[in-house]
Amino acid sequence: MNKELKYLSGFGNEFASEDPRCPGALPVGQNNPQKCPYGLYAEQLSGTAFTAPREENKRTWFYRIKPSVCRGLHERIKTNNLTHEWKIADPNPLRWNAFDLPTRQDLPVDFVEGLHTLCGAGDSRSRHGVAIHIYLCNASMKNSAFYNSDGDLLIVPQLGNLLITTEFGKLNCEPNEICVIQQGMKFSVNVLGPSRGYILEVFDNHFQLPNLGPIGANGLAAPRDFLTPVAHFEDLEEEFKIHCKYQGELFVSTQNHSPFDVVAWHGNYVPYKYNLNNFMVINSVSFDHCDPSIFTVLTCPSLKPGTAIADFVIFPPRWSVQENTFRPPYYHRNCMSEFMGLIKGRYEAKEDGFQAGGGSLHTMMTPHGPDVKCFESASNADLKPEKIAEGTMAFMFETSLCMGLTSWAAESKKLDTNYYNCWKGLKKYFNGNFKV
Repeated sequence: MNKELKYLSGFGNEFASEDPRCPGALPVGQNNPQKCPYGLYAEQLSGTAFTAPREENKRTWFYRIKPSVCRGLHERIKTNNLTHEWKIADPNPLRWNAFDLPTRQDLPVDFVEGLHTLCGAGDSRSRHGVAIHIYLCNASMKNSAFYNSDGDLLIVPQLGNLLITTEFGKLNCEPNEICVIQQGMKFSVNVLGPSRGYILEVFDNHFQLPNLGPIGANGLAAPRDFLTPVAHFEDLEEEFKIHCKYQGELFVSTQNHSPFDVVAWHGNYVPYKYNLNNFMVINSVSFDHCDPSIFTVLTCPSLKPGTAIADFVIFPPRWSVQENTFRPPYYHRNCMSEFMGLIKGRYEAKEDGFQAGGGSLHTMMTPHGPDVKCFESASNADLKPEKIAEGTMAFMFETSLCMGLTSWAAESKKLDTNYYNCWKGLKKYFNGNFKV
């Protein structure tokens, strides 16, 4: 990455940036002058309806060498495992071991080619739903870009850095960081070797910070820790392929110039990244295990108050100090669907079977909780203050929608068919003679 790369800090605010090679590229006083500085074109990218309330209205103005309309027609192309076909119902607890990376150098797989859809719900055509994807790649995108017409992409690298070029500038997203590329934003991904990670896609709305309520003004993810790239343009007259995901299918067009030709921009509809180490954990200091909602980094709300289309939740290193309490997550059945992934380390509730680069899915009302080893250990532990999850970062994609599997997920050789056995050894301890 360019050592001179800097970031604008903030979340949900109005930003402005211009490439220092072209000072004064941002028009003064209006968005679309009769002639833009440097002979640039003005182009607006809208992330909400024009008439959305001011506090929700999202848009950015680009000042670019050539507008996005200067491209060929899109043609449908075949995809490997990127799909909106998630029709397989399975109420069982599901777990996948770490997904295999493409390692053969003679068979390069870039980010777009390496997208695999695991599960989803809803319909992008009606702008309601979610999807969860895995990316598995070993090659950089060359003279190509990708944008998603269906919704926002929250990207969670697990292995390998993602060097991302966007219309807004460049950013580097490493494991234990996340980035969000919002609907319609063109980007390209370079990798330094085999790379793997998770993607949460939402169709309804955009991600935002959760309300803090009684927590008060400080806690969880701080707005100032979200970073946005500065303008950095390419003036290249070469053939570029533009890939588009539209209604779950992949299309491609060609153009004779770089799509990353934005010299300046301003607005509040931007890509951004966040370092998970900056999350301020809130936890109980007396008794009982708090609901995982206290670990929410970002949320995409539904129209029903307090119910999310999707939440992104993390379980970072933290102190556990509760007294007279079974400290791990409790046994649970949920009206929400929960997909868990592991970036690094060992998740405290299932240290032996849950692998980094794999995942688990407990859809609506599927019971789940600590395995036998965790239950026995936590039930008999000497409850002293203890630092847990050191060297670990687990996360959860939670949604109010009922998830269906894709064929790729249901038929995967990585599906652990013995997962349910992790609870088989739970013993009966009932004692009818117990006295208060």
